[in-house]
Amino acid sequence: MDYKETLLLPTTNFAMRGNLVNNEPVRYASWDKNKIYEKMKANRKGAPSFTLHDGPPYANGNIHIGHALNKVLKDIIIKYNYFDGKSVRFTPGWDCHGLPIEQQVEKKLGGKKKKELLEVSKVRELCRAHAAKFVDIQKGEFKQLGILADWENPYVTMDYKFEANIYRTLCSVAKKGLLIERSKPVYWSWAERTALAEAEVEYEDKESHSIYVAFELSDEAKAKAGLTGKASLVIWTTTPWTLPSNTGISLHPEEKYVLTTDGYIVAKALFESLLELGVVKGEIAKEIDSKLFENQVATNPLNGRSSKIVLGDHVLMDSGTGGVHTAPGHGEDDYRVGLKYDLEVIMPVDETGCFDETIVKEKLLPNPEEFVGQLIFKTNDRILELLGDALLYESKFTHSYPHCWRSHTPLIFRATRQWFISVDGKPEGEDNTLREIALSEVEKTLFIPETGRKRLTSMVENRPDWCISRQRDWGVPIAFFRVKETGEVLLDEKVLNFTAMIFEMQGSDAWYSMPIEELLYPGAGYKADELEKVTDILDVWFDSGSTWNSVLKSRNYDAGEYQSDLYVEGSDQHRGWFQSSLFLSCAVEHKAPYKGVLTHGFTVDEKGEKMSKSKGNVIAPEKVLKEYGSEILRLWVASSDYQGDLKISQGILKQTSENYRKLRNTFRIMLANINDLESLTAYEDMGELDKWILDVAQKVLADVHKSFANYNFVNGMSMLNNFIVNELSGMYIDMTKDSLYCNAKNDPRRMASQSAMAIITKTLLLLMAPILTYTADEIVENAPAIIKGDAQTIFDMTYEEIKTGKSTFNAEYMTKAREGFGTIIDTLKKEKIIKSTLEVVISTDSEIALAIDSTDAEDWFVVSAVSDEASGEELGSFKVENDTFTIQKATAHKCPRCWKYQAASEECTCERCARVVNA
Repeated sequence: MDYKETLLLPTTNFAMRGNLVNNEPVRYASWDKNKIYEKMKANRKGAPSFTLHDGPPYANGNIHIGHALNKVLKDIIIKYNYFDGKSVRFTPGWDCHGLPIEQQVEKKLGGKKKKELLEVSKVRELCRAHAAKFVDIQKGEFKQLGILADWENPYVTMDYKFEANIYRTLCSVAKKGLLIERSKPVYWSWAERTALAEAEVEYEDKESHSIYVAFELSDEAKAKAGLTGKASLVIWTTTPWTLPSNTGISLHPEEKYVLTTDGYIVAKALFESLLELGVVKGEIAKEIDSKLFENQVATNPLNGRSSKIVLGDHVLMDSGTGGVHTAPGHGEDDYRVGLKYDLEVIMPVDETGCFDETIVKEKLLPNPEEFVGQLIFKTNDRILELLGDALLYESKFTHSYPHCWRSHTPLIFRATRQWFISVDGKPEGEDNTLREIALSEVEKTLFIPETGRKRLTSMVENRPDWCISRQRDWGVPIAFFRVKETGEVLLDEKVLNFTAMIFEMQGSDAWYSMPIEELLYPGAGYKADELEKVTDILDVWFDSGSTWNSVLKSRNYDAGEYQSDLYVEGSDQHRGWFQSSLFLSCAVEHKAPYKGVLTHGFTVDEKGEKMSKSKGNVIAPEKVLKEYGSEILRLWVASSDYQGDLKISQGILKQTSENYRKLRNTFRIMLANINDLESLTAYEDMGELDKWILDVAQKVLADVHKSFANYNFVNGMSMLNNFIVNELSGMYIDMTKDSLYCNAKNDPRRMASQSAMAIITKTLLLLMAPILTYTADEIVENAPAIIKGDAQTIFDMTYEEIKTGKSTFNAEYMTKAREGFGTIIDTLKKEKIIKSTLEVVISTDSEIALAIDSTDAEDWFVVSAVSDEASGEELGSFKVENDTFTIQKATAHKCPRCWKYQAASEECTCERCARVVNA
């Protein structure tokens, strides 16, 4: 007789192969059509909330693998909280203003000069169209990754209402007394003709001059210090082109200085190194207190102008001469010490980085006409020639130097009139400065990883005032009116509110297209011709830094609550979005916009190298989707340690694909085994093996859930995989095949094992749902009611922890016994003595093993019998503690139905199979 028809073999409609590339788009289209995001909100109405505020990607170009990592990680976190029962909000957004988009428009027009022929309003129109195009492109690309969000109502920083709220945030900062306008040296990109903020500065190698120059002391200065004859202060600089703007020399107030026998004055602490270099050649003739030089003057050898000697703690003794060339228009420290000593701020450099007419007017160089219009970096050699004998030593060296993040050209410090947020100012009504408030809020914030706290603290502690103005066309204007006669800026609340209202209706383009008469609040008290518009625009970091206000507080979006529970971005955003958001929120609301900050690393190839087209190691999300499907990309994100850089390559994706296959097949066999189960067996009515696997699953899956709650997905996935490979697939599924396939359909033992599998499948399904959402939804589609209940999709389900009871099964002891058994069996199979473990029986004196139900004991080892009687040929033995287990050849016959060696003869079945078949 063919007994196959009498077996209850596993069956399910859940396919072995996912065919992800073809099936994912179809499933996402269904989610879209059925408005799953809206249903998710409805399903959790009244539940505790969780808000993840999306940091805006830039609407310029297709998404890259870093974008994919970021959005998938956010999506996993959102879905984890959703399946954990929380009411979640995820409003995606885009940054749409700023230099890169303006540059793309310039390229299309054929360069800067052609762009400058257009009206500003036309340039802005072209920029708006470019950004809108890429918002649509990126939105489609993010959807392909399985991201669920409020795609119908994303925030776009160039939307009219959004621009109005960016402007309102600016007005709130002004109202708090933190907005200041002043002439101050800032990072200046001469290539892009605009000021830059700290976050827009990158450091690259640059070759610079290293020069030592002698400034002869005035007779009065010599007399004050008791000097006669030749006496020159020696300065060191790496920027010869700034020497024409010199108005001071800074010395350290606590250091001693020495005069050498060849007439040069340097810091005593640096004398030996300068002697060795050959800058000075004489011996020490006299020691002088630096305070004797304060407010005295020396002569700039380049132009004969006076250079006031000042004292400052910024003078360091690790290099140089102890005499710092000070040009307040070209450096932050220079500017600060210049304010203290009332040094003149000279700025002979125009917006393009070239010397302007100031060089002639102020006679800052000999033959100054030859320098007008020359790029400052190209004048260094000529300036060295003009120094003559005052140049004591010159060399070149390569060092890390600030560059523009877009044009990659070296930056200059250039004093211009700019708008700043004062980080050391006190917001109106507060006792603490903005910096102090921000530092206090950083202390209260959760950081993942914790190292982010130290990093952000350091940046907040050390940052200068935030320069928020830019001299470009595409951005939200700093839309203030200035009184022509006095230079005063109108900050009247009604005037500002009127402008914001116009922006809300017509966008900030109105600032450029409408005359002052129409923009000005009628009751302002000024006539239009008495005023002029401020033409600067806001730093794009101000746009993104104010999104907490425009998105979470404005009520224009159903985006969740302020403060946001979490911000999630790359680790570079400590100096960018995390910081700009922090300062603006602390300025206006006096608290951080977030309760937690999670940072991830960058994507690199399998060797840990940065991706670049020239190396050919770029992995594009589009390619991964076409070859593997987004589930593989999502599993890669969850299985990678995002706290460092994340490696990705074809090899890594293939391995991830293999891991996905194992996970999918585990779900498939579980679904197939429980396909006919209609009710769950209570824990206390289960056999020891079923209780054992539920106990293990309860602990492991609870730990995984906790790990996911702490956003430690890599650790959670590792625990999960170990459990699936070892206890679940490697042991339990194998152990229970006999009762599942061979027992009667409603046999209590079979139903108990099915119940254990159903309970584990449901909890495992909801744990994996945030990561493998497509697969989880497909499982629900093919799952029996015992798992899904009334759920139509995975989004109708909520995570529940496994409940267990009391078990007497000694898992530790029995696992050691199984391992000992396995070692001997491996040898027996290699030597071809047996093919299957069912060919053997075990005899033992172990009270622990013999106390277990005999069928459970058989299934634990997958043998034909476990007893205290020795019966057949001995094949090997092993010990657990002091107990002996002997492996013997089975003496009974092989049952043709279940293949256990329990039949009385070859022709008949074993007793159990006979009962089932006859029934």
